[in-house]
Amino acid sequence: MSQIILRPPAQAMDLERLGSGFSSRLSFMRTLIRHMVKDQWAISYSQFELDQDGYGHVVFDIKMPHSQLSLVIFSQYLDPKERNDRVIADKWDLTMTLVEGEVDDLWLKQLAVNVPLQEAGRIDARSLCLSRGNKSARIFDTLLTQLRSGQQPDPKKLAEVGYLYRTTAVYGSGKFGACDWGKIARQHPDLARPFSAEMLVCYLLRQFSLDQLHHMVHQADYPNAVDLDIKLQRYLGIGNSTGLGMAPYLINHPLLMSQWIGQREQAYAQVLAEPVDQAQVMKLHAILLQAMQHVREVSTFDEWQSANNQRLLADTKDLSHWLVSDMCELNDWRSLHEWALQHYSLETQELLVSLLLELYPSVVNPKEDLLAINDSLTYDPTTSAQDLADSIQESYDWVFDYDFNQTEENQTFWYYSQEKIEPRLGKTGVDDGVEVQMFLGIAKAVQACHDDLLIAMEHSADISVAEFLLQKPIHLGIVNRIATMSATEYGEIRANLLHKDVLPMHLLRCKLAFFGVGKFDPKSALWVRNTMFQGAPLVTDLDHEFHDDWYFPIAPVLGPEDGREKQAHV
Repeated sequence: MSQIILRPPAQAMDLERLGSGFSSRLSFMRTLIRHMVKDQWAISYSQFELDQDGYGHVVFDIKMPHSQLSLVIFSQYLDPKERNDRVIADKWDLTMTLVEGEVDDLWLKQLAVNVPLQEAGRIDARSLCLSRGNKSARIFDTLLTQLRSGQQPDPKKLAEVGYLYRTTAVYGSGKFGACDWGKIARQHPDLARPFSAEMLVCYLLRQFSLDQLHHMVHQADYPNAVDLDIKLQRYLGIGNSTGLGMAPYLINHPLLMSQWIGQREQAYAQVLAEPVDQAQVMKLHAILLQAMQHVREVSTFDEWQSANNQRLLADTKDLSHWLVSDMCELNDWRSLHEWALQHYSLETQELLVSLLLELYPSVVNPKEDLLAINDSLTYDPTTSAQDLADSIQESYDWVFDYDFNQTEENQTFWYYSQEKIEPRLGKTGVDDGVEVQMFLGIAKAVQACHDDLLIAMEHSADISVAEFLLQKPIHLGIVNRIATMSATEYGEIRANLLHKDVLPMHLLRCKLAFFGVGKFDPKSALWVRNTMFQGAPLVTDLDHEFHDDWYFPIAPVLGPEDGREKQAHV
């Protein structure tokens, strides 16, 4: 094995690179499915009370090695005029909550009153998550009609959407009365990895969407009805719409960010140091072809994302041809990595990261249990101000690349809209709210702190950090951050988020890639549609032979007899 060399933070934490990432073996959906299979989770319906139109409620019973949970889903009629995927909506096709233990009749009645109200309702610490979702207006009713008549859909048409429902929010970690992360980690160790509870809700929503569809298909008036072909069932995922609400998370949780990026970078560095053999080269070529087809099937009208996809396909076509050519003399993975840095787009480079991680599960998988961390920022008050200034020069040298005397570097501010109940972007000098902006201008704050440190040390060379903060208490937050994060490699995103041209989409995609989503379809610079759990095993697959190969799903090809037999439901 050759030397393990980590990518430098200036490279790995570049905002545009972070916004070019793809799901990987360490993505939270993948790790959840692996643990469900390995630990033999038992999932079934304890209640399935839907009428012929699919309205009513169901309860999933989830037995894990260390605890038992229930997912309660309520389905109701929603007037199409009231359908709204924004967080400000107040009615949905589905609402749900993941709760501890079994649900008795009295508790179910309480949930039936409150869960459909979402934020306006009441839940308690027995709930781990609160969520809601809407049907896909593009596909659900059409697919229902086809199956009732005994016809399978065109997989290519199905690929244009990729899901029956999409979530519009999944709340956890203490929001709206739900139990906090500390309780989940202590009392539900099966979910003690980042966002496992939220991912479980989305996975079971995907299963429910299929079961509700089949329940509505197989009514007495439709004697020729068939189930959706099993390959198409696995191909369908759950949709998601994500906006600015997710963007500040990566800035507000820098230690967690450092852990996620750090473990991935450690895994990638170890993979690059692995010896290369022809079998691994051929496997890389095979999954590269699959990823290319997956990208071709991404449906987007966004010109920016479409151009990125086309550049990626051109790059990967070149790489694919080279891997199987007589010219391919690949002696080590690092040389391929270096070639990609010089010749390929950021998206192609980051796709290569995900593909190479797939080749070495024994290297990558153990890191999935190292992704959670207590996110607490603190400082030692006895440290000298000089040491703090040195830490800035060493770990935050990148902040001095920005001249905040320039208008363009200060033209964007982030604020929390009480009316819309979500983060918003404002333009300095144009929009109101700059006086209540969110603390996301890390580079500017570090610069200001450093300037005041130098002034303070001119008056007293041996001043401590505590004495400095007594003079300048406004810097307490950023001092906590500098003192903590200067000991890490990958916690700070190397960007000025106050710049006039900042693209929040990069922040959204970075976090979503760690979740494990695919098929990014930006609808503006501020929100994106994507697909979750597409290609993942169904609940009925979990106790069968498992192949952890559902990355980069592609639309299946159906034969003339596919889908004619009814499939077993959960």
